[in-house]
Amino acid sequence: MPLAEAADGTALHYEVHGSGRPLVLLSGQSNSRRWWDPVRDDFAASYRTVVLDWRGTGESGHPDTDSYSTPGFARDVVAVLDHAGIDRAHVYGTSMGGRVAQWVAADHPERVDRLVLGCTSPGAPHGVERGPEVRAALSRPDAAAARRALLELMYTPGWIAERERASAKPVFHTLGDPAMPPHARRRHLRASARHDAWDALARVTAPTLVVHGTDDVFNPTANAPLLTERVSGARMRLIPGARHAYFEEFADVATPLVLDFLKEETA
Repeated sequence: MPLAEAADGTALHYEVHGSGRPLVLLSGQSNSRRWWDPVRDDFAASYRTVVLDWRGTGESGHPDTDSYSTPGFARDVVAVLDHAGIDRAHVYGTSMGGRVAQWVAADHPERVDRLVLGCTSPGAPHGVERGPEVRAALSRPDAAAARRALLELMYTPGWIAERERASAKPVFHTLGDPAMPPHARRRHLRASARHDAWDALARVTAPTLVVHGTDDVFNPTANAPLLTERVSGARMRLIPGARHAYFEEFADVATPLVLDFLKEETA
């Protein structure tokens, strides 16, 4: 079980799958490496794919300190790359992972080949925040109702129904790490909410692809053109009908799209 060590001594668990050029996959807020389980093998077929547990999740350490921030998570990513002996990698981050990926590319440009920012945002005050109705749905006192609201923000009703018909207990990989301690969950929420990479985005030099679902209200689609305009030379692709977890539900579209972008440099 590979364990890197962050600058503050926190253990950072990661896994490497496949072979070829390195590709780092960064998960969403309050989620472990399991976020990528449904599609990881599709990337590992072509790349040496690295997935990690954020501090506070999975098998990484769970410090109850002020060490949680999106720039700090980016330094954790670099610590994992160092431990794995990887000098440069493609970086693909979704949701909060996309926020972290912005800092990896801006603060550590020598470590990033190509950058993919999925269903993410530049952060406040320049980004477009989710609406009050979304916040209200997620803060319902009934835990089951709040979970259902999150599920419906991630996936389309038809896709959810199909999985519920197929299994009495369908597995959804994007609803948070169930073993995550409450203090870490709060700190993840605060870190993501405080993200503001607007000025830093001007420093990104890696070729960049911005991907978003057209029906994403969890992290509104309007953030995609903001990121595209802010990162020099960035391109944008919107996936029609997709919600926040476009990379899983619409993998037949999203994965080839990303793979084609990553392969362009060798074309």
